[in-house]
Amino acid sequence: MRGRFIRRVSCFFVIFIFFLFGIGALFVWLLLQLLALLQVPAETYGWVIPLSVLLFVLGLAFLGWAGRGLRRMSMPVGDLLEASDRVANGDYSARVREEGPQEVRSLAHAFNSMAECLQTADEQRRSLLADATHELRTPLTVIQGNLEGMLDGMYPPDAARLNSVLEETRILSRRIDDLRTLALVDSGVLQLHKEPADPAVLLGETAAAFRAQAETAGVSLQVDAAPGILLLNLDAGRMRQVLSNLVANALRYTPAGGAVWLVCRVENRWVVLEVQDNGPGISPEDLPHVFDRFYKARDSSGMGLGLSIAKQLVDAHGGEIAALSQPGEGTTIRIRLPLGT
Repeated sequence: MRGRFIRRVSCFFVIFIFFLFGIGALFVWLLLQLLALLQVPAETYGWVIPLSVLLFVLGLAFLGWAGRGLRRMSMPVGDLLEASDRVANGDYSARVREEGPQEVRSLAHAFNSMAECLQTADEQRRSLLADATHELRTPLTVIQGNLEGMLDGMYPPDAARLNSVLEETRILSRRIDDLRTLALVDSGVLQLHKEPADPAVLLGETAAAFRAQAETAGVSLQVDAAPGILLLNLDAGRMRQVLSNLVANALRYTPAGGAVWLVCRVENRWVVLEVQDNGPGISPEDLPHVFDRFYKARDSSGMGLGLSIAKQLVDAHGGEIAALSQPGEGTTIRIRLPLGT
């Protein structure tokens, strides 16, 4: 592709040279004919020859300048064509040098930015596939092992064992909900089915769903919200998904003997929902990126989707979500929903 482009540009340049010199020769010939028609004595227009030589030299200088500019432009464009062919074949590491005229440098910069975005997206896709496989296989393996053990008589089918299986199904369900929500958001067909709901009741229901997991981990799970204070017009299922992701994260990072609080209060024209924990907190370098898709801190697990999906769902409700944390002092995820929601 690059060779064809350079050959075409070279052919155009050669044709342009012949055309330019042809125009110059025609101009000199027409000038001589005009002087002959005017019956100007030949000895009086001897300056025509020096003028022709000057025009020829200027033409050569112009061609040299044009050739240099054409080379400066054609070489980067050739590199762009070669790199674009590599990207089209799936090699997203292709980059080009940003050189040549300003317009070509801008084009090269835009190409490099595009290739970098494609490479990042491809790496995230591969990471998502690997993480999703691991996150889905783990609870399935636990469920299968427990059920086979109970059927074989190795484990007693008691409440503790069944609760363990039930908890793994809940984890699996949350992972599948996250992937489904991600697909809906990316395709632009995510719809909210809003209806009047009590946010305090949502907090209570979420806490009840995680009560057994919190007791097993030795973590206190408390709700600070009085139901019946107000109703918000929101999608209760989606907001419950948001709260479940936040509580699951809080329980994951809160050590035994710690506590997780679910708080609901009214501030001015906002309803504030908070999930607080007294875990190790989030490092300052990770805090600005916790809501970025696929972002995971060094000590984090999962697919890096929970907080990103939470932000998208809160944004869809016209609300705001923020993370407040200091290392060693726990983390607070704060959701603000307008009273007019």
